[in-house]
Amino acid sequence: MIDTPRLTRRSALALGAASAAILAEARAAPVASGALTALPAHQLAAMIAARKVSSAEVTGAYLDRIERLNPAVNAVVGIPERSGLMAQAKAADAAVKAGGTLGALHGLPHAVKDLSAVAGLPWTMGSPIFKDQVAKADGLMVERLRGAGVVFVGKTNSPEFGLGSHTFNPVWGTTRNPWDLTRSAGGSTGGGAVALALDLLPLADGSDYGGSLRNPAGWNNVFGLRPSLGRVPGDGPDDWQVSMGVAGPMARSVADLALLLSVQAGFDARKPMMLEGGGEAFRAVRPEGMKGKRIGWAGDLGGAVPYEAGVLETCRKALARFEAMGAVVEDAVPDFPVEQAWQAFVKLRHWQQGGNLLAYYRDPAKRALLKEAAVWEVEGGLGLSAFDVNAWSAVRSQWSRAVHKLFQRYDYWVMPTSQLFPFPADWIYPKAIAGREMRTYHEWQMATCLVTLAGCPAVAVPAGFGPAGLPMGLQIVAPVHGDAACLAAAAAWEAASGDILARKPPLA
Repeated sequence: MIDTPRLTRRSALALGAASAAILAEARAAPVASGALTALPAHQLAAMIAARKVSSAEVTGAYLDRIERLNPAVNAVVGIPERSGLMAQAKAADAAVKAGGTLGALHGLPHAVKDLSAVAGLPWTMGSPIFKDQVAKADGLMVERLRGAGVVFVGKTNSPEFGLGSHTFNPVWGTTRNPWDLTRSAGGSTGGGAVALALDLLPLADGSDYGGSLRNPAGWNNVFGLRPSLGRVPGDGPDDWQVSMGVAGPMARSVADLALLLSVQAGFDARKPMMLEGGGEAFRAVRPEGMKGKRIGWAGDLGGAVPYEAGVLETCRKALARFEAMGAVVEDAVPDFPVEQAWQAFVKLRHWQQGGNLLAYYRDPAKRALLKEAAVWEVEGGLGLSAFDVNAWSAVRSQWSRAVHKLFQRYDYWVMPTSQLFPFPADWIYPKAIAGREMRTYHEWQMATCLVTLAGCPAVAVPAGFGPAGLPMGLQIVAPVHGDAACLAAAAAWEAASGDILARKPPLA
């Protein structure tokens, strides 16, 4: 058995989120098929707009399901009183009856990842520093959700400050994987992914720096898109230095993924480095014709990236679906040292993430409340000079050029969404994979981090299940700004993968 770091005493709250009694009750309780909650989000939105169903009915159905199943997985947190939520839903119905212009998501219940601010709701970022904080105003992306007409029913759980792809924190506790309640849900959009897998929400927003929209999607058998830099407005303090972190959508279908992206995406004059144009065009997603398409298979990047047994085999076997459509799959590794690229990611993340946390670190009382990974990021940043950042940014550019060169031959580049299957929920992170020691808390995400470093959009699609029956995803990477191509390839994959998508978690 792999020796792994364990949750600290401070994180023990994570394991109390689902007691043995709650788990047994949730498994035994008769769960209705949930005709409304099982419908695609885009269909529900159309039905609400056409007055074929009310927002109150939809919201009530989702709240019923949250009340029944959420205690076992702890995906949706900070839920307001039901009476207030139903009043919002009834107001949405009144707007429909009034005949005014409706937003694309009008009347749909929605919970926002707890890294983003929603006016009037808790905004803890999973940190005890902010355990009692309530947001006074919406973040930029949340403004768009509100404008699209959603009913905010709470937040979705995230690791502390989004650090690490395992969703646990001392404020809300641990989010558990519905395919195996003893396992991690992934992260940092772990709450959103689990909520989708169990039909607790019709859509989920999230963010992705090192794989946070891809790894949890893969581990929960749903779809997640990491958009191109500048596609969706973010709330960072610096408008000119673009972070490698992005906001994006997660969903149960590609059409729903495209619908949410169409609301999230678009230029905002307050963020001058954003891409021009709106997001509406993404809604018209159609499956890509894969005949003749060339797909590069990253594998283990020439032995540079370790994988748990079964991961590569599951994903490479899944690619036979694209081959059956007429695509050509070949091994493809960028012509650049992977270790050098990885070090560039680590150093630049120190600079960006550590810089965001520096003020808390400098306050001794707040520093004592920071998780180990946060302190490590700040102290790594303190060891960098401006010239170091410039040099590592140049390495990043060399890596992205090497990946760009791949796209001169291939239409898409693919690899697993994670280097191992969901690990035990009481681990902090895997200490080793395939006998190789992990040097950092996030090295087990190296493959997704290297896609981040290249600046490419990537979509996570369900790839199947490993030897123990746990889900794994495949990330389909397109050239920079190829978000629409990602969606089109995902739609083609979805059309050929009904058998995978039909499988539901035991808890559902």
